[in-house]
Amino acid sequence: MWRTRWMARVAERGEAPHPPVLIVFNHIAARDPNRTVPRLQELTRPLWAGEPADGFSSYDRKTPIIATGLRNLREHGPNGSVFLRFGRTHMQPLRDAIGNPRRDAVLARRAERMKAQQSEYQEQLRRAAEQKRAEREATRPACAGCGTKFDNDRWENTELSPTPGNRWHPTSCEPCEAKTVAAADQAERDRLVQEVAATAERPAAGAPASALGKPPEALCKPPAESVGKP
Repeated sequence: MWRTRWMARVAERGEAPHPPVLIVFNHIAARDPNRTVPRLQELTRPLWAGEPADGFSSYDRKTPIIATGLRNLREHGPNGSVFLRFGRTHMQPLRDAIGNPRRDAVLARRAERMKAQQSEYQEQLRRAAEQKRAEREATRPACAGCGTKFDNDRWENTELSPTPGNRWHPTSCEPCEAKTVAAADQAERDRLVQEVAATAERPAAGAPASALGKPPEALCKPPAESVGKP
């Protein structure tokens, strides 16, 4: 006990009491500590008396004064309930007598309520975000060809460019769009082939009209000689 260095409480959460004072009575004479302690409490009340707070007493800038007897201290030590703090009616271990258990309990309950409120608020945010995701998911577009839901990238691209283009089909998924583009390319190639074939079948410009439909040998045969002429 005597080798222990008892530190003052660290200021926390708006309360900074002064270092405590411990009075140890050695009852060997006629003076009775049971009468001395009440007298000391009245004389020192302005120094230790706390201010009423919400469910506890605040001892900010007050000096805790604790009294005990030497015999009890020798028998029970600092952890025994042999310490009386001025202003209280029951004995406590030294650390509880120096501290403010009622304040600690009130603040702990407040912290639990705050934690519960924060948890409830976070749960509300989670449910709201989940509902928002569900509502947006309900509007996710599907391919007009195969009915497959668009992935996020396809959905974002179609929202950025909703107007169809030459090789852009925002109502189709990527595979169906590729098929559509390939079919259009093939149709264009077929059209060009047909156009070339039709052009090759037409006669060249300036050819005689009588030559149309005659075989090549008829065109090359010389005219017949007149009958009866020398």
